[in-house]
Amino acid sequence: MRSEDASPHREPNVTRRRPTLLAAAAMTAVAVLSLSACGGGDDGGSKGEEKIEGAGQGSEEKSPSPSAPEGQGAERPKIELPGDVSNTFTPEKAGDPVQDEILGDNAEFVRSLDAAIAAGDPELPALAFYTEGEAAASAHQWVKSFKDKGLTITGTTRYYDRKVKVSSKTTASLTYCADESKAFTKDIKTKKVKETKVTKDSYVVYGAQVRKNKDGVWELIKMSSTRGAAVCRP
Repeated sequence: MRSEDASPHREPNVTRRRPTLLAAAAMTAVAVLSLSACGGGDDGGSKGEEKIEGAGQGSEEKSPSPSAPEGQGAERPKIELPGDVSNTFTPEKAGDPVQDEILGDNAEFVRSLDAAIAAGDPELPALAFYTEGEAAASAHQWVKSFKDKGLTITGTTRYYDRKVKVSSKTTASLTYCADESKAFTKDIKTKKVKETKVTKDSYVVYGAQVRKNKDGVWELIKMSSTRGAAVCRP
């Protein structure tokens, strides 16, 4: 799922793998994200940085959210995904209480973004729960772009090499890889899956900035991504 460039004006290339949310770009005081189709297509890879990441829609059996992070004040929203959309996260925990909270909320953010795309609802409460500011505006626009194009996603995305760096009691950053070789876009009306070949662009490295709010939730405030990153390729 990748963009051919980082222009916030480029339309998603619907012939490729499932799109990722590009790193938020400020535009007239409003953060917008550039959408691109996921994965490497036959016509070459994507370049530059991208942004956050999405999910599918359908009438399939729903997949309930795993246990939300514990001991963090606010009650986490329940997130459900279609049966044909799933994510795996490695490691799920780092062994440090604070890092475990951050990893947990990051995973739930990813799931909430997928759920918003599946529901065709840019204002899904769960998505707003895990985002703030620039990231919230970008995520909203990204989900809306899927809806406007009549697209959803299907398949499995594997997130791995998840690492946390805590900067203060309320700020931290994460880096992690994504394997999107088994994740694709799907036309909502026809249900046709737009499968693509696995290339180096099927692998993405993400960088995220998070901040702990007054309710103890580690909200995403900014994210960037690079497709085809050597550090994430097998």
